[in-house]
Amino acid sequence: MRAQPPASHFIDGVFHEDVEGAPFESLYPATGEVIARLHAATPAAIELAIAAARRGQEEWAAMPGAERGRVLRRAAAIMRERNRELSELETLDTGKPIAETLVADAASGADCLDYFASLAADIRGDYIDLGGSFAYTRREPLGVCVGIGAWNYPIQIASWKAAPALACGNAMIFKPSETTPLSALKLAEILSEAGLPKGVFNVLQGSGEVGAALVSHPLVDKVSVTGSVATGSRVMAAASADIKPVTLELGGKSPIVVFADADLDAAVSGAILGNFYSAGQICSNGTRVFVERSVRAAFVEKLLARVAKIRLGDPLSEATDMGPLVSEAQRVRVLSYMWLGEEEGAKLECGGKAAVLPGMVEGFFVQPTVFTDVRDDMRIAREEIFGPVMSVFDFDTEEEVVARANGTEFGLAAGVFTRDIQRGHRVVAKLKAGTCWINAYNLTPVEMPFGGARRSGIGRENGRAAIEHYSQVKSVYVEMGQAASPY
Repeated sequence: MRAQPPASHFIDGVFHEDVEGAPFESLYPATGEVIARLHAATPAAIELAIAAARRGQEEWAAMPGAERGRVLRRAAAIMRERNRELSELETLDTGKPIAETLVADAASGADCLDYFASLAADIRGDYIDLGGSFAYTRREPLGVCVGIGAWNYPIQIASWKAAPALACGNAMIFKPSETTPLSALKLAEILSEAGLPKGVFNVLQGSGEVGAALVSHPLVDKVSVTGSVATGSRVMAAASADIKPVTLELGGKSPIVVFADADLDAAVSGAILGNFYSAGQICSNGTRVFVERSVRAAFVEKLLARVAKIRLGDPLSEATDMGPLVSEAQRVRVLSYMWLGEEEGAKLECGGKAAVLPGMVEGFFVQPTVFTDVRDDMRIAREEIFGPVMSVFDFDTEEEVVARANGTEFGLAAGVFTRDIQRGHRVVAKLKAGTCWINAYNLTPVEMPFGGARRSGIGRENGRAAIEHYSQVKSVYVEMGQAASPY
C-alpha cells in the first residue's frame, strides 16, 4: 500500500481512526492495486467532528479577517512547496497523468487559498444613510459548513470549498468521495500546520450514508456539493428539512460551437481540452461539439490527426497525455456508451474500445473516442458520459445552433469559437449556461465565478460570488432620534 494515511479521518486537529466503521479500499486506477485501506465514519465519529467544528468555529470567527487570511496564505505556500508530493498522491488516487496533476490540482487549490486569503480582511457590510438615522449591514459566517466532494478533482474541490468558507469565518467538515479519499487528509494536515485552530477543518470518510448523516444533522448550517444531479437532488431534499442553504455544482452536457470563421486549430485545441483532459472526467466538458457545416470536414480532419497523437500510458510518467478512468465501474459505464453510440447509428471515427497497456493490464483504460453524424436525440448526445467520448454535430445557422445547444436539461458550461467578437458575445448571451468561454474552453481561474444553471446546479464557486454563499447579511437600524409610536 503506497499511500496509506496515518488514519482515515482528521478531527479536531489530529488524525483519527474509527475501526468500527465499514472498511473500504483506495485503488490505483492504472493497475488496480490497493494503495490504501480506510474506514468509513461511524455516527460517533460524525458527532465528534461536529462538536469539534462548533468549538473551533467560534474561535476562528472571532479572529480578525486579516489573521484568517494569513493562515490561508501560509497553507497555500506549504501546498506549493509540496506540490510534487501532493500531485503524485493525486495521480495514484485518481489515475490522472502527473503532467496534469502538477499544474491543475494542488496548484489550483493553492491559488484558491491565496485568493480568498486576500479577501478575508475585506469581508464587510454597507452603511446606509437614512437622513437623521442610519442603518448598516454586517456580513457574518454561517457556522458549520459541510462540503461533499467528487472523485475527479479531490484536492481542488476540497480547496474550492474550504477557502471561501474559512475566509468568511466558518468551520468545515469535508467528506471526499470514497473513490478518492486521500488528498483531503493532506489538505487538513497542511491547514493545521499553517495555524488553523483545531476543529475548523475536519475530514470524514465514507459513502453516501456518511454524507446523508452530515447533511441532515441539525447542527450543520450549510452544505456544498460537487457531484451528480442525482446526488444534488437528494442533498437538496434532505437539507430542505432544516432550511439549510445549499450550493450545488453538478453535471453537464455542455456544447462547444465552432463557427466557420473560427481559428480551426484553436477550436480543435478547445475541443480536445473539453473532452480528453482527465480522461474526459470533468463536469464542464464540452462533449457536444457543433461545427458549421462548411468547415466540418476540415475540423474533423484536424481533430482526428490530433487525437491520434494522444499518448495513453503510465500516469506517473510525465510523457503520458491520458491515463485510465477512475474505476472499473466507470470504465464499464463509458464503454457501454461507446457501444451505444454505434448501435444508435453514429459514425465511430476513432476509439470506441477498452485499451490494454503493457504492464498495466488490470488498469481502467479506454481509448479516446470521437463520433460524427450524431443526432440530437441519441443518448450519447443527451446523457452525461463522463469519459473521453466526443460527439460532433453539423449546423447551418446561428439561430439553429443556439436552439440545439440549449436543447438539454443541463446548463453548466458552453464555448463559442469565432473571429467575430460581436457574434461571440451575442451567442453566449443566448446560451443557457452558467460558465461560458469565447475562443477558449475549460479555463477556470479562481477569480472567475464557476457554476451552472438549470439541473447543473445552484450557487457559485470561486470569485467574490462565493463569499455570498458562505456568509449571511445582518441588517442593523440605528435610531438617532427619539423612538416614537403611533399609538
